[in-house]
Amino acid sequence: MARTITTGIDIGTYQVKVVITERLRKNGRYYPKIIGTGIAESKGLRHGYIINSADVTRSVGVALHQAEKTAGIKVRKVFISVGGIGLDAFRTKGDVFISRADSEIVDLDVSKALAESEQAITAKITNRKVLHAIPVAYWVDNEPVLGSPSGMKGSKLSIETLFVTCLERHLNDLIQATEEAGVDVVDVMASPLAGSLVMLTKAQKIAGCVLANIGAETVSIVVFEDNIPISLKVFPIGSTDITNDIALGLRISLEEAEQIKRGAITGTVFPKKKLDDIILARLSDIFELIDSHLQEIGKSGMLPAGIVLTGGGSGVSTIEDLARAILKLPSKIAHVGGGSENPRLRDASWAVAYGLCLWGFQSDEEGDGIAFAKKTSKTLLDWIKQFLP
Repeated sequence: MARTITTGIDIGTYQVKVVITERLRKNGRYYPKIIGTGIAESKGLRHGYIINSADVTRSVGVALHQAEKTAGIKVRKVFISVGGIGLDAFRTKGDVFISRADSEIVDLDVSKALAESEQAITAKITNRKVLHAIPVAYWVDNEPVLGSPSGMKGSKLSIETLFVTCLERHLNDLIQATEEAGVDVVDVMASPLAGSLVMLTKAQKIAGCVLANIGAETVSIVVFEDNIPISLKVFPIGSTDITNDIALGLRISLEEAEQIKRGAITGTVFPKKKLDDIILARLSDIFELIDSHLQEIGKSGMLPAGIVLTGGGSGVSTIEDLARAILKLPSKIAHVGGGSENPRLRDASWAVAYGLCLWGFQSDEEGDGIAFAKKTSKTLLDWIKQFLP
């Protein structure tokens, strides 16, 4: 029997991480088991943009080779993530009149309403590619509908849709750089969404929460409510800015500043209050940006499951307390417990690569997959279904 293998590659500004999983059956249920991981220093990227394609290809190749060696297999197809400040999201509304004589709403009507939503943002997405189209709300004859409207009856269907987009040239460069490492990119997913598949529980997504990934050069957030991603945003600030602030404020090298930030150097002669003030100032900037965005979408202080922090910058001490104070929300650090089946999942920084693997298995189960970035002819309905009750 052929093995079912899925590989996820998280190409970050700081590191490239590769996770290889195999779908196994246990007690009548399928689960993905991690059989290989690889990591390499990321080169050729800046704020998520490719500035040197050859360097990116080499970094991917190194991490991929490590994972292949551990798993004992040769990888041919991969799912990759796209992040950086090129990511953005837009919400628009589309309306269609029901064409059937019996007024019943069918999948074709839903597709047409989605197309109308996308048409409404055409001017805003010049030089951009739609990665994901996620229905946020439905109305039938101006009355809100919970779940899918298919099968209901009415004269008009309205859909509000969240479109997650990225710069088309950056996406093409990322796919090309990855495929030059000797693999075929099956499809691409926005990094914040891939991470949410691992970092958030269904209960958190239903209640309402924000997942914040504090990376080296960017902070990405995705907001969930009623189990649906309702907003996504990337800010051009990250944990490297904290390191730079420490280096300037204490007049020390970047290497030493990074170690101090991570708590690797303790008991130094540096004044603790001054160090705390430096870190506090930059983290405050980050959380104020997040709160400003939550205010824009009407969710400031209104997410019962609070903020879940992940990424390299989430390891800074007192970050939970600060997030709680500024955002006025419950706050917690995301933890990944790989379990006995997945002991290789060491920490939350691997969440995006592992999330891509989970997404890949979902695609296999649905037949011809959820393809958006590379294969725009694919239907959007497969993606929609996972967000319905």
